[in-house]
Amino acid sequence: MHKELLKQVYSPSEFNSIGHSLIDQLTEHLKNKLFQLSNTAIPWNTPENELQFWKEFLHHGDKADIFKEIAKHTTYIHHPHYMGHQVAPPAPITALSGLISSLLNNGTAVYEMGMASNAIERIITKKLCEKIGYGPNSAGFLTSGGTLANLTALLSARKAITQADIWNKGTVNQLGIMVSEEAHYCVDRAARIMGMGEQGIVKIPVTDDFAMNTDVLLAKYEEAKTKGIEIFAIVGSAPSTATGIFDDLSKIAAFAQKMNIWFHVDGAHGGAGIFSEKYRHTLKGIEHADSVVIDGHKMMMMPALTTALLFKDEVNAKATFSQKADYLLSDSEHEDWYNSGKCTFECTKNMMAIYWFALLKFYGEEVFDAYVTQLYDMGKLFADLIEDEPNFEVAITPMSNIVCFRYCSPSLTLERENALNAKIRQSLLEDGEFYIVQTKLRQKFYMRITVMNPFTNIDHFKNLIQKIKRFVL
Repeated sequence: MHKELLKQVYSPSEFNSIGHSLIDQLTEHLKNKLFQLSNTAIPWNTPENELQFWKEFLHHGDKADIFKEIAKHTTYIHHPHYMGHQVAPPAPITALSGLISSLLNNGTAVYEMGMASNAIERIITKKLCEKIGYGPNSAGFLTSGGTLANLTALLSARKAITQADIWNKGTVNQLGIMVSEEAHYCVDRAARIMGMGEQGIVKIPVTDDFAMNTDVLLAKYEEAKTKGIEIFAIVGSAPSTATGIFDDLSKIAAFAQKMNIWFHVDGAHGGAGIFSEKYRHTLKGIEHADSVVIDGHKMMMMPALTTALLFKDEVNAKATFSQKADYLLSDSEHEDWYNSGKCTFECTKNMMAIYWFALLKFYGEEVFDAYVTQLYDMGKLFADLIEDEPNFEVAITPMSNIVCFRYCSPSLTLERENALNAKIRQSLLEDGEFYIVQTKLRQKFYMRITVMNPFTNIDHFKNLIQKIKRFVL
């Protein structure tokens, strides 16, 4: 009986039948969302009702409807009205790449289990290093998300800059990093995971335009030093997640060089700008960074999670982890780039390099230029529309596809304005036609869009603004 069940589970003919049906369903989903045959970006449901639906479906639903129902009960990333989190509408070719990875299931940590994917990953990371402006001794690897990549980069920095053998012997010294107060929370989290505590996270205030205030770096460094904190790294945001504003990477690089500390760039969102002729200037100075993070699943049209961590000097990538698993990773007298498990937390990771490689092979690197440039252009266009509205304001002129804006009125106190904007955002969520998110900057509540769909246009923006006005009235 068990044997017959397993035969059914692994049946090539059943896979073929279900697979063709699923591709047809996903094709219809793409058509429906991309061409707005439906007008909804999110089919909002309360957590309790959603949980109850799936409990009932597990016991009473038709298995033939499982994929259709999952697609129905999700946020529609491919809809032009989706302007929420920094998650790309994946290019369809990458979904097929994911299918290959899932079925072949070749881990990438050791060469024997990831021959194709290790070689492909090498090509991809070398290409990214070249676009950053690194020299021939640079390299990197792919890992599962920006949080893990930033943590790995800071571990590499600690290994390279501090004098003690912390990985093997630990430390009683107070270590620290410098980072903008507007940086992504994962940098703060990484520092805490590494045992630095709150005192080891030296927050640098931002200027009026929300960029790191580089004028106070030396004072903050000296202040930390007097407290017995050994600063070993500084992190530049490219850009900040909340505001979409880029730090001045050139000035941070000069400071890091002067202090002989590690310079890391969190380019999870905006690092893809290295491919944009029009917007590469936002990353001026990135070539001086010791390490850079770039997410493929944000601005490079790939499914989550796939993140590149690039190093100016490959030696630093390979020195981070000294732990050895004898049955997996053999010593080598030459550079064994093909055993990526020596560089990453993951001993098993999917064949994520295929996403990057398929896009390059089918469409060339121009596709990344086209995507980033289009989205950044649309961010500026939306901000222009908001500034033309008498009762709206933007937090800051956007440098990317992230725009923070709010409804405002001279007759309202700040508290009432904040409450009103929060209510508008919640009303939009429950209405479902548009999906946007929120943030708080300097005690003000802002609605926030991130233009992720290349087919979002001026008409969608105007309709969103009109809908907000109707909620106010």
